[in-house]
Amino acid sequence: MKSNLLIVDDEPVARQSLSDILKLEGYNVSAVPNGQAAVEHVRTHPIDLMIVDLRMPGMDGLEVIQVVNQISPETEVILLTAFSSTETAVQALRLRIHDYLSKPASPAQVIASVKKGLARRVSKSHINNSMTNDVVDEQVIVFSLKDGTTVDLSRRQIKQKNKIEHLTPAEGRLLRVLMENEGKVFSHRELVLLVQGYDTTQREAPEILRPLVSRLRHKLDTFPSLSERVVSVRGTGYLYEGDK
Repeated sequence: MKSNLLIVDDEPVARQSLSDILKLEGYNVSAVPNGQAAVEHVRTHPIDLMIVDLRMPGMDGLEVIQVVNQISPETEVILLTAFSSTETAVQALRLRIHDYLSKPASPAQVIASVKKGLARRVSKSHINNSMTNDVVDEQVIVFSLKDGTTVDLSRRQIKQKNKIEHLTPAEGRLLRVLMENEGKVFSHRELVLLVQGYDTTQREAPEILRPLVSRLRHKLDTFPSLSERVVSVRGTGYLYEGDK
């Protein structure tokens, strides 16, 4: 079954370009010119993934995402913007978006992000379907690895058989940022902002981050399938490396 995508952008050229790119990939694509139209579309149509522009008249992208998170929490979201800022990045992370791309994003970047977002949606759906609880918390963020290790970022717990490690709030935020963006390199400065909530210089950021990463890695050492996945990128920052 084809996945249903929604493009939300007030620029006709950008809207048409994204639609054409993704239709060629075989997706069902709808497009709307503003936030209000996007909300109405999501209310009346099943949408697997939405690509939304940040700056639009009326409802901006972040406001659209807030509403869509309420009415269709399973919809994955990619935020597109020509106005990148650290404040926007923090807000986007809090809204649990799948990805954050700067305009103009290349067709290859968009296609890769859409594929990852849809795969993430399927993974979360499988996790929720496997739960036996009558009530499922929409905010549950769980990653299951092939060897049976479970990373529950909602409870900040890592489990495998009789082994369990509890993460601090900062450790949990750091691991979440990395795991939800598998393969993406974050600079030291970006991670300090996203994890600790404040901006710093590129020079100071590695010193602030190093002790936190060290403590997290020490806990991950208990789990072989996780221990080598938080990778240091020399002179740049860190990434979470998935299955090879």
